[in-house]
Amino acid sequence: MAMRMEEDEELSFETSKGVKVVTSFDNMGLKEELLRGLYAYGFEKPSAIQQRAVLPIVMGRDVIAQAQSGTGKSALIAITTCQTMDITLRESVQCINFIYSAHSGEDIRKLENGVHAVSGTPGRVFDMIKRKTLRTRHIKTLILDEADEMLAKNFKDQIYDIYRYLPPECQVVIVSATLPTEVLEITQKFMTDPIRVLVKRDELTLEGIKQFFVAVEREEWKFDTLCDLYDTLTITQAVIFCNTKRKVDWLTEKMRQNNFTVASMHGDMVQKERDAIMQEFRSGAARVLITTDVWARGLDVQQVSLVINYDLPNNRELYIHRIGRSGRFGRKGVSINFVKNDDIRILRDIEQYYSTQIDEMPMNVAELI
Repeated sequence: MAMRMEEDEELSFETSKGVKVVTSFDNMGLKEELLRGLYAYGFEKPSAIQQRAVLPIVMGRDVIAQAQSGTGKSALIAITTCQTMDITLRESVQCINFIYSAHSGEDIRKLENGVHAVSGTPGRVFDMIKRKTLRTRHIKTLILDEADEMLAKNFKDQIYDIYRYLPPECQVVIVSATLPTEVLEITQKFMTDPIRVLVKRDELTLEGIKQFFVAVEREEWKFDTLCDLYDTLTITQAVIFCNTKRKVDWLTEKMRQNNFTVASMHGDMVQKERDAIMQEFRSGAARVLITTDVWARGLDVQQVSLVINYDLPNNRELYIHRIGRSGRFGRKGVSINFVKNDDIRILRDIEQYYSTQIDEMPMNVAELI
């Protein structure tokens, strides 16, 4: 996964005083095996958020790290976790993720045998803690990835429940693309003198991504518009976002009935099926992916240079997560928004919120991708 971050240097960071900026992985004091792995996977230079946040996390400080989608936040978590875990008693890193049933015998056996890292949703993790299957006495670090989602009202109570079981000296790391003021207030309750590496909200840039809209007037016109665009979609690879799982299934079936090749994915699919679809998409075997907002974050497919919002997102924060799929790592991208008559107000609100401009789609849009 080659990471080219030419535009990162232009990002504006509001960072706690005294934070050292380290512009090379070689100067971070990382384990030799980890360094070799980074370079083997095509990482060349740390991104702006990595340059500022890796060292404080490795040093054990509580950290709030915010940067826009596609700037290496997930890699930040992986790098710091691999650096800080103690694998002296085992030859390889042992991890577990709670995707299937939280009560599965296999998960329990893995935990009893000992693991270095646990990944999962707050509800699953807390359930394992309550059942004393996941013992928390030796947990060193709690990382909340996509913290704005994790600390939303659906998960806030579970996060607090987990935190109550952790050792007092446990390190807390918050990582996200957006951190609204209310979320920052919540973090004060379970973080100690955190280092802050923040992109100011009004500078969460959409630079390099050309944004367009297509006026469709009515919902039923969207499908014909998408069919007209199909050849444009397959120039590289495209992601099409719908607001519901039912709409994803409906649109996928209707496209296939009209002899268009598409793949689709949403949260109701079993993990094996999702993995297989993502592998097809990453390899380029599938060129058009229809999906929901569940996959707007963390969808790491570098060939994606076009995003279509078949439905405008339900809230404006989701817009940057979707559009952040294109133009990743400094490359350019194009986004096209299908806008019904009653969506104009939402579109203008997005423009105002991000201080951006969304123009009507030109006839030569294929040349811009």
